[in-house]
Amino acid sequence: MSKPANVISYYVLCNKLKDIIRTGWKKWHVQRERLESVAEHVYGVQMLAIAMYSEYDYELDIEKVILMLAIHELEETMIGDLVPFEIAKSEKEKIGHEAVGKILDSISNKMDLKSLIYEFDERKTPEAKFAHLCDKLEADIQCKLYDEENCVDWQSQDDNELLKYHQVQASVDFQKSWSDCWIEHDKKHYEYDQNFIAVIDYLKTHRIKKD
Repeated sequence: MSKPANVISYYVLCNKLKDIIRTGWKKWHVQRERLESVAEHVYGVQMLAIAMYSEYDYELDIEKVILMLAIHELEETMIGDLVPFEIAKSEKEKIGHEAVGKILDSISNKMDLKSLIYEFDERKTPEAKFAHLCDKLEADIQCKLYDEENCVDWQSQDDNELLKYHQVQASVDFQKSWSDCWIEHDKKHYEYDQNFIAVIDYLKTHRIKKD
């Protein structure tokens, strides 16, 4: 294909993320007229990364982080948004990398972009570790926002298939709020970074939605 055709083809494919609703919100029966799409999550996590980098003293390449986060959900244009509890991390990465290879096939710098996705998945570099924590934190913040809007009813979860997984059962406490359960569940991911711990502690103890 020509370069203009490559540009349009890649954009149209990525545009699908605007219509793919984040699976977790559907699984937990979030009651809201409009739920977050994967594309909106991608935007949100980039904005969160900018804020974390601005407020705390990180020595990393923030432009690399933003590019990494911009493409970290590319695979979902082909395989959808898979819930972690329902598929092993290694299997998700395998089919995800296969999908990314097909998605980027027509892009000239595909090798550079593929390497960024592999780096994100390996979580070994400062940029990948930071990006991963931003990815987790963005979901926790969105969870808290939905909770503050009273979008989740604990009593409406009878047919929630996630409740059959022991990891979920161990995290859910019906005496606590929905967001508190998931903030506590995810807190272990932030343990090696006190800046993220500070933000997650603030998230848990403060109302954050602005009227």
